[in-house]
Amino acid sequence: MKKLFTPILFLCLVIHPILGQERILKDALANAEKEDFSGVILVAQNGKVLFEKAIGMRSFEDQIPLKKHDVFEMASVSKQFTAMMIMLCQEKGLLDYDDRIGKYLDVPYKGITIRQLLNHTSGLPDYQAVMDEHWDKSKVAGNKDILAYLNEYEPPMLFESGEKYQYSNTGYVFLASIVEKATGKDFVELSREWIFKPLHMNSTDIRSPEEKAKVENFAAGHIKNSDGKYVNANKFPSSDYTIWLGNRKGPGRVSSIAEDLLRWDQALYTNRLVSQKTMELAFAPAKLNDGTRSYYGFGWSIEPKSPFGKMVMHTGDNPGYKTIIVRYIEENKTIIILNNNYHPDVMKLVEAATLSLGKW
Repeated sequence: MKKLFTPILFLCLVIHPILGQERILKDALANAEKEDFSGVILVAQNGKVLFEKAIGMRSFEDQIPLKKHDVFEMASVSKQFTAMMIMLCQEKGLLDYDDRIGKYLDVPYKGITIRQLLNHTSGLPDYQAVMDEHWDKSKVAGNKDILAYLNEYEPPMLFESGEKYQYSNTGYVFLASIVEKATGKDFVELSREWIFKPLHMNSTDIRSPEEKAKVENFAAGHIKNSDGKYVNANKFPSSDYTIWLGNRKGPGRVSSIAEDLLRWDQALYTNRLVSQKTMELAFAPAKLNDGTRSYYGFGWSIEPKSPFGKMVMHTGDNPGYKTIIVRYIEENKTIIILNNNYHPDVMKLVEAATLSLGKW
């Protein structure tokens, strides 16, 4: 997706240099709403909200309208928080990016570095495939269970670490477990202590399935059934993994609201969490074994050239959810879209929002 994203936006800006760009986002939203898009979109510059709107349903089945402060599953957008926990550990002197993971974890893949976990060049096998084949799905698995099963079944490496980029949820399970080993504390509690509470992200947490059920304004993920109606994604067998892997830490499970994500976004321009030198490293390409670059940093995809200079972004997919945060960091422009019916128009809305930012 990263390869297509920026060229599309650039082409749009070239084609529409003098159109009423402030109308483009509203028109795109109106079209998406006609196609049953459900979600929250927020557009900001310099931390000021320029546009925020909720459309659709928190629950299609109960016909509960969606509101701006409803809580969404972040899916893989969570990875930037996991990466930040590692960055905080590094600044506190608790680990080094070039430490081998065997220093912290008893796993069969000891030669990989923490840096390679962060930028998805580890070559690790997919933990979910192992768990899907062998785990008793009447139980809820966490990181200790995942590590134990990787030790027991020892699926082979996909490639030599550092050889190439390949997105790895396993790597981010390892990162959360490394944080726990380095600090002696629970990853969830420490994320609250180090990130969510200091930034006043009061609606953000890493929630268990039971905790999610207690959040009244949690926006359910929806998928169309065979009759073409949106129903809760948890009713589909393909969504079961979110339940029996419901205690995993690192690759997902953060849930949040759009305005909390903007607080997070703005904090990254400051030294409130880590230094700007550390943030520059997080937004730098990875260097592969052959000397070429891979454009994924520490929890962020990187695009050096975009309509507004350097862009960092991340998407997330969970059953019924699509999420995205786009940050044009040279101009402090931010786009956040949280979608809870896995709608195909998410990227069209990102493009429209970017065009609108060119006008504001």
